[in-house]
Amino acid sequence: MAKTMGQWYAPVWPAGSSTLQAIITGVDGMKDKPKIIAFAGSTRTGSYNKKLVKIAARGAEVSGAHVDFVDLRDLNLPIFDEDLEAKNGPPDGATRFKELLKACDGMLISSPEYNSSLSAALKNAIDWASRPAEGEKPLEAFAGKVAVIMSASPGGLGGLRGLVHLRAILGNIQVTVLPNQHAVASAHEVIGDDGNIKDESLCNKIEGMGARLWEVCRKLG
Repeated sequence: MAKTMGQWYAPVWPAGSSTLQAIITGVDGMKDKPKIIAFAGSTRTGSYNKKLVKIAARGAEVSGAHVDFVDLRDLNLPIFDEDLEAKNGPPDGATRFKELLKACDGMLISSPEYNSSLSAALKNAIDWASRPAEGEKPLEAFAGKVAVIMSASPGGLGGLRGLVHLRAILGNIQVTVLPNQHAVASAHEVIGDDGNIKDESLCNKIEGMGARLWEVCRKLG
């Protein structure tokens, strides 16, 4: 179930966020806030990637975006099966996810690395949301959207190899993926149990990625 990020974070400037303050101009004069959906490719309760994408989402929200966080676990998606789709239609979780994607301007995605690629849960969610429906334009949930991608892993590369594949997939379904990305290595040491990053400069960088997505979506809108 989608939840607004306001349930987790109050719109207060984090200490030392001079980068965010420099980026943000004219928020009060905006008629409509850019809509951003944030999700991670992991279903694990204590996922480092869920924690990471929420930090980026905080940066977007403080900047002035409306952010929805989606936990893929809550969608309860079966593995994509065209026979199942033909018989029963898309599952409810797939429909909810797709509608959120269609309504958004941008995406924040944190992807764990599984065997040098993205997770099955993330690929499966993308597959379901990319399915055509009557009256829709091709790839309506993705075409023309903007994304920022990141990853976190206990390993030394921080999940970097999975981002290569994720970037290629998103580009092929007509998503513009911004060049700035980050892979957080040694995530078990960097991200605390409370969901915060201990290193202030790194925390500001991740928040800044969310703020950058807000900025691009605002300009394109």
